[in-house]
Amino acid sequence: MVTIISGTNRPGSNTLKVAKYYQKVLSEKGLEANIFSLEQLPETLISSDLYGKRSQAFEPIQELMTKTSKFLFIIPEYNGSFPGVLKTFIDACQFPESFYDKKAALVGISSGKYGNIRGIDHFGGVCSYLHLNVLPLRIHVSAIKMELNELEDFFKEDTLKFTNQQMDKFIAF
Repeated sequence: MVTIISGTNRPGSNTLKVAKYYQKVLSEKGLEANIFSLEQLPETLISSDLYGKRSQAFEPIQELMTKTSKFLFIIPEYNGSFPGVLKTFIDACQFPESFYDKKAALVGISSGKYGNIRGIDHFGGVCSYLHLNVLPLRIHVSAIKMELNELEDFFKEDTLKFTNQQMDKFIAF
């Protein structure tokens, strides 16, 4: 099972738009993928699902993570790194069955000009600790507000080239 993680809980985010774009194109390439948006996290996550506790609301999320063999993380830049809610989500998931020896691809997005290079690098360190094997081709999409057209698809030639290349490698990974 493949799951795309939309790495923020911000409503109406470009992160979710990019996740949906990846889901659509992967489907066209023959790979079906679920999307899990961090908007779907229980409001009580911090008080109910950390440190070995498990709420009923988190159980289906945990089941999805356990069943997933490949993850594609879409990660926006927050203060020069990745969102704290993404780290909290990772911390709430059971270890090792959630991520250990599974595969992942990373996509960084930002409104600035570097495409969340630092955040993807930071998150790569978390992946290494979890023994989550990361596809070497990491994508960094800068100026995200100018990258999506009215259909919420990428349209710029370079972005299409590199995201397609990453998706092809992810399918084969």
